[in-house]
Amino acid sequence: MHGMKEIIQEGKSLPVEERAIVIDSLLRTLNPPSEEIDAEWKEVAKRRLAELRSGRAKAVPGMTFLRKFGRCLGSDLLLSSRSGGGMHLRRHPDYWKDRQ
Repeated sequence: MHGMKEIIQEGKSLPVEERAIVIDSLLRTLNPPSEEIDAEWKEVAKRRLAELRSGRAKAVPGMTFLRKFGRCLGSDLLLSSRSGGGMHLRRHPDYWKDRQ
C-alpha cells in the first residue's frame, strides 16, 4: 500500500480532469451527497431565479461580490486575477511573515 506522500505525488502526475475526479471522490467520502439536501438547494435555486426574473432581486456582478466578500473576511485578503481569466481571494503576502 502507498503512503500519503506517494499518493499525492502520483495524483500530481494525473491530467487535470482525472485529478478533479479523484478530488471529488475523496471529498464525497468526507461529505457524502444527500438527495434531501440537493432537493432543498434545487428549490432555493428555483426561487432565486424566479426572484431575479421578476425583478424582486437584483443581480450583483461577480467582481463586486468578491470585493465586498473579501472586505468582510478581513483586510489581509486580496482579490487576484487568474491566468484563465477568473478571480480568487488570496492572503496578502504580509499575512504570512509572522506565521512561518
